[in-house]
Amino acid sequence: MTACAQAPQWLLLLLLLLPLLTLPATGSDPVLCFAQYEESSGKCKDLLGSVKVEDCCLNAAFAFQEDGSKICQICRFPRWSPWSTWTPCSAKCSEGSQLRHRRCVGRDGKCSEKAVPGTLEWQLQACEDQPCCPEMGGWSDWGPWKPCSVTCSKGIQIRERACNHPAPKCGGHCPGETQESQDCDSKQVCPTHGAWATWGPWSPCSGSCHGGSHAPMETRSRTCSAPEPSQKPPGKTCPGPAYEQRSCPGLLPCPVAGGWGPWGPVSPCPVTCGLGQTMEQRTCDHPVPQHGGPFCAGDATRTHICNTAVPCPVDGEWEAWGQWNTCTRPNIKSISCKEIPGQQTRLRTCKGRKFNGQRCAGQYQDIRHCYNIEGCVWKGSWAEWSTWGLCMPPCGPEPTRVRRRLCTALLPKYPPTISMVEGQGEKNVTFWGTPRALCDMLQGQRLVVEEKRPCLLVPACKDPEDEKL
Repeated sequence: MTACAQAPQWLLLLLLLLPLLTLPATGSDPVLCFAQYEESSGKCKDLLGSVKVEDCCLNAAFAFQEDGSKICQICRFPRWSPWSTWTPCSAKCSEGSQLRHRRCVGRDGKCSEKAVPGTLEWQLQACEDQPCCPEMGGWSDWGPWKPCSVTCSKGIQIRERACNHPAPKCGGHCPGETQESQDCDSKQVCPTHGAWATWGPWSPCSGSCHGGSHAPMETRSRTCSAPEPSQKPPGKTCPGPAYEQRSCPGLLPCPVAGGWGPWGPVSPCPVTCGLGQTMEQRTCDHPVPQHGGPFCAGDATRTHICNTAVPCPVDGEWEAWGQWNTCTRPNIKSISCKEIPGQQTRLRTCKGRKFNGQRCAGQYQDIRHCYNIEGCVWKGSWAEWSTWGLCMPPCGPEPTRVRRRLCTALLPKYPPTISMVEGQGEKNVTFWGTPRALCDMLQGQRLVVEEKRPCLLVPACKDPEDEKL
């Protein structure tokens, strides 16, 4: 008997099913689908509901979030988001560092530098909110006590000092207060001014109902006895009336709570491609709330996803221009380093156009006139220092920043414009190529002088979406 014949039936069944169990799942898990993607913040807006990503991305302008992810991805072909704002400087005074980031967002492709969707790219730069750190100052001696704050009874008097011994620097201060106070006594008796006691209770209403020639009223009174005004020295009497009256409050009608009417018809699907939202509405008029009664609880509208199952047009987008080709002129073997204008072209590609979307506007080819200065040996001069560059590597150990002085070739004074065909105006001519510049030696170098500085107090590169979890 063979080994298979000896195996139990359940094991044979498992061996038959195992290839099926290891096959990849078909379809896709549901994602949260949104009708808008906010470029400035990278946030998904206007939630439509939970659908398959293929249905959501029938419209390339829609966006989605996968289950458990805080990252919003747009349905279009991937490209880099705008750079975020720079983080606050890591130092309040003197030199520090700050970060910013951008994210590759999109679907079914990669951003430049072959970055997959979701990839973060960082930049780090030096910063200085305040060029110097605060230095504390010192107090002067206390000044004389000022006159008492009152002319009768007891008050206070103050004395002051100045923060100038020495004065603080760069936003510093002196610890403590600029003034201090003490009690003082004028030895004079103050007059006592009158004050109202609390109002007494309202009197019974003068009538039992509203209407007639006299409106029902109720009154109350108060006395100037909390305290009474003094006689010597004379105090002021209480201001205002000792009596007041008001109309008697009547009985109010009972409040009527509002009730919802029936749901209206479902609106037609507002889109002809991709996903949309239909709407139903109802009115709080069965009955209408009256006399302060509460409004209907719940929503006056409700929405439903509608799926046209039709992909939306995706317009093409130009990729970046390619490099200019070599500057040449037909029928002339070489125009390098000569006052002979040539011509060169560069190309770009329209990518991402689908489902009868708009073609890219403009030309795929750019042509210009040029002087070929590739490899020409000319006298040069040292340029001024460049600005300090970004800190590199932004998320690596010990990032540094660099500035440079370059030996720059002095270009010949060739005509900046030419006339190719009479009557068609003049055309601009551009220098093309990298000449070899000859400069005097500077700090032991002939072409480039570099200065490096370490970036200080470098913050860690942390995905902002992870910090929100």
